[in-house]
Amino acid sequence: MKKDIHIPKVEGVYIAIVNEYNDIYQTQDWNAYIVNDKEVDLDTVIIVTSGYSESKTTSVFRKKIDKLPKKSYAKIELIQEELFALNNQFKVTFFEGNTMFDKTYTFRKNTINLKALQPVPLMKERGVVVK
Repeated sequence: MKKDIHIPKVEGVYIAIVNEYNDIYQTQDWNAYIVNDKEVDLDTVIIVTSGYSESKTTSVFRKKIDKLPKKSYAKIELIQEELFALNNQFKVTFFEGNTMFDKTYTFRKNTINLKALQPVPLMKERGVVVK
């Protein structure tokens, strides 16, 4: 039965961890974003995030975005720097038309840092991107 379920490969959707200035608190914050670099809207986007290592596990965070328009991005969550010592996982499920897509994006421990910043598609900011 499982072998009959076809979930196509995800392309053009990224997760980015961006270091940006917070005007309200006057601090540099790390925020996670989902980027839709596709030419179509994404519907019912479900994001489940967690962090883990051999000895620690964070609580699970869930976010739903009803519609993520084409060539756009949305903030998922603020990430505390202490979590960079863990593997940070983002499980993303969405619909494109009537087709369901699913992908897990993983930021390996200690890979989120200022030295790893690169241009983020569609954003003026730089961040750590997993495609």
